[in-house]
Amino acid sequence: MESPTNAAVLRARALRRSMSPPEHLLWRALRTRPAGRKFRRQHPLGPFVADFYCAAAKLVIEVDDAAHGLGNRPRQDARRDGWMAAQGLRVIRFDAADVMNNLEAVVAAIAREAVR
Repeated sequence: MESPTNAAVLRARALRRSMSPPEHLLWRALRTRPAGRKFRRQHPLGPFVADFYCAAAKLVIEVDDAAHGLGNRPRQDARRDGWMAAQGLRVIRFDAADVMNNLEAVVAAIAREAVR
């Protein structure tokens, strides 16, 4: 049986290969190291996989599509955010439409949080 950490690593690898268009767009911007910070994509953290992670700032960035408001997703996201907070991580979320329509503002907000 796989440990939760190994499962998260395998899931992260698969997610890197199947990123959504908003995630691809944001990754292209974050690869340029805004605010001089390095970001990782689809990064395993415990039993979870963060869309993007800045270790120096202990910052998790999530890109949420419409599905995050449906069914039990809000409860799952709250549980996940609680786990991250218990690890000393900050989580910021952006709507996928905002990433697609206003990338510069999203990247500027991430850069501000990364140096906070």
